Amino acid sequence: MEGLIERPQTVAEQVANVLREAIASGSLKAGTTLRQDELADQFGFSRMPIRDALRQLEAEGIVSIHPTKGAHVAWMDCAEIAEIYAVRELLECEALRLSVPVLPGTKLEEAEQVLDQIDAERNAGRWGALNRAFHLSLYDACGNSRLLDLIEAHHNAADRYVRILLSNLDYRTRSQSEHRDLLAACRRRDEKKAVSALRQHLRVGSDTLVNAIEWRTVAKILSPRGRAVRDRYRGARLPAG
Repeated sequence: MEGLIERPQTVAEQVANVLREAIASGSLKAGTTLRQDELADQFGFSRMPIRDALRQLEAEGIVSIHPTKGAHVAWMDCAEIAEIYAVRELLECEALRLSVPVLPGTKLEEAEQVLDQIDAERNAGRWGALNRAFHLSLYDACGNSRLLDLIEAHHNAADRYVRILLSNLDYRTRSQSEHRDLLAACRRRDEKKAVSALRQHLRVGSDTLVNAIEWRTVAKILSPRGRAVRDRYRGARLPAG
């Protein structure tokens, strides 16, 4: 057999994709109530796939469901940022470590092309998807599909935060410089340098987001746990390199 046949998406997955994009883009803002009956009317489906879609988004951390109050878009939260990025660091650094020695040239070229697309892209809505494509192209050869699935799930959880980051021109410029340093280390097959560059890149992203939420009031409710959670995770990490 040449390749695998992709499984068609279920109705619930299709609904989840639409809602996820609306949340990540800011069309559905933090705190917005998500009523199953209204969503069923909008999508033209029964309430069952709507309920399943909301549960999927709850598992990703971008929707909150209360037993009596129903579902709403989760608040953006400093502590959540710290937790998501701490887990991303653990997962993605391991995937990169496994991938670098065997990463094919085609994937390196693919990553280079994505960086060029980011430089040229003027549609802010595309930056998050391109950023994700760059990172995943470098992890693709890790040989662990479960690890890649976990990384994908945490990219979903981080998506709306990443879009806030990339909307800042200064950060986007710095991010692209860090991306190119990371790619250069991968081309040299310098596993330690690549992992160190990725770790630093993710930590800068986490710190920048926490500062954005604390100082620019991106969310309506700020979490005082954010820095404490970040520092607790940092204290448990191994030194870079």
